[in-house]
Amino acid sequence: MANAMPESSLFGELEVEVEIKAPAAKFYHMYAGRPHHVAKATPRNVQACDLHDGEWGTVGSIIFWNYVHDGEAKVAKERIEVVEPEKKLIKFRVLEGDLMKEYKSFVITIQVTPKQGGHGSIVRWHFEYEKTDENVAHPETLLPFFAEMVKEIDEHLLAEE
Repeated sequence: MANAMPESSLFGELEVEVEIKAPAAKFYHMYAGRPHHVAKATPRNVQACDLHDGEWGTVGSIIFWNYVHDGEAKVAKERIEVVEPEKKLIKFRVLEGDLMKEYKSFVITIQVTPKQGGHGSIVRWHFEYEKTDENVAHPETLLPFFAEMVKEIDEHLLAEE
């Protein structure tokens, strides 16, 4: 097998951390309890979030997102895999949609932690994925997309107070 790449090169992880002013519980609740409000907070990035099965914020629920990434309208159907309110962590597995054209698996974990010794929080988006083949790029363009989304949600949450 000449030039065979190890299978592990198809797997990857990326992470982005964004500091926000809103309390951790408030930001976490936006994704765990009312992700359909994300579209109101960041309409340029997310146009809609609909519940297809289950209940908001519960494991096994299916959520459908309409969003714009790199100037293109896209969709994602996700299942909530983990909900840990005490850690302010929620994990989504992408089941269908644009990402699945290039990735065999794509898991998004969002965790919000209060900032040590001060106001505000740290929002951490973590992506674990497996590319369909070596020609697929790592999804680095998602990092500024999610960072911008977090900042707009933060502004929205602060305006609600």
